[in-house]
Amino acid sequence: MSEVKQALAQAADAARFAPSIHNTQPWRWVVRGDRLELFAVGERQLQAQDPDARMLLVSCGAALHHAQVALDAEGWGYTVERSGSLTPDEPLAVITAGDRRAAEPEATRHLQMLQVRRTDRRTVRDETVPETVLDELVKAAEQFGARLHLLRRDQVLDLAVAVERAQSAEAADDRARAELAGWVGGERPDGTGIPSSALPEEVPLTTVAERDFQTPGTVPAGGGHDRFATYAVLYGTGDAAPDWLRAGESLSRLWLAATEHAVSVLPFSGPVEVPFTREALTRMLGGTGVPYLAIRFGLQDAAQAAPPHTPRLPATQIITVTD
Repeated sequence: MSEVKQALAQAADAARFAPSIHNTQPWRWVVRGDRLELFAVGERQLQAQDPDARMLLVSCGAALHHAQVALDAEGWGYTVERSGSLTPDEPLAVITAGDRRAAEPEATRHLQMLQVRRTDRRTVRDETVPETVLDELVKAAEQFGARLHLLRRDQVLDLAVAVERAQSAEAADDRARAELAGWVGGERPDGTGIPSSALPEEVPLTTVAERDFQTPGTVPAGGGHDRFATYAVLYGTGDAAPDWLRAGESLSRLWLAATEHAVSVLPFSGPVEVPFTREALTRMLGGTGVPYLAIRFGLQDAAQAAPPHTPRLPATQIITVTD
């Protein structure tokens, strides 16, 4: 295998660590010459909760950014083309490798954060995230064209209502409940989904309710609350497929920055999945943007063990290297 093919295959392997809606990992990669092609996998799309594939695109965007982080850490130049195509034989995005260059220390740190990043659903401790860190997260999101709107206290209450209404709507949908049950709980031997070991023992009693997965986990929820959490809406100006792909890249970039500062990140996709609650998020933005996700930022108790990583599909199942 040539040096460039090996680098692209390693980048695709690093992308396996990316976060995705319910850990569906709805992507596959093809290494073709000096190109790394990203494809959507419709079989792992949430048909009931995500019929328009918005969260699939966000998930694939996060994987796309993870691959870029790996190339940056190895000193590879590259270009990225984003079509957002959901057609099985057309790539969502293509990374084309360029010349080698000196890797910057920041890139190496990002690669390290990629491997330790996880979704932490425990309550946060009674200490606010420093404003300097929040400023850095805002700037990180902007690197891929998105924006991060930090919510005021009154807007947090509005978010709590939107989250509750979205959960009620999906709980009343038999297809959505059945779909959720298929991806959450148990041991997850197939390498996808959210195992019980990554879920709290009970849904924490917080102002903004976490998603109720309808199955108990094994992680202590913690004795804190979310009074000292910071809530935000990740948004942009576009609603086309490439915009949602970039939203995933922005999410990944700010998540790695947050991990570097020991700040936990908990995305809320529920209010974006339901049309009337998505409109509520749009109103929080003053009608000037398209909401992609709501996010909670907080500080965790370092004395408590973090939940384990969720499982990942084997590289052989999602990466193809052509001759």
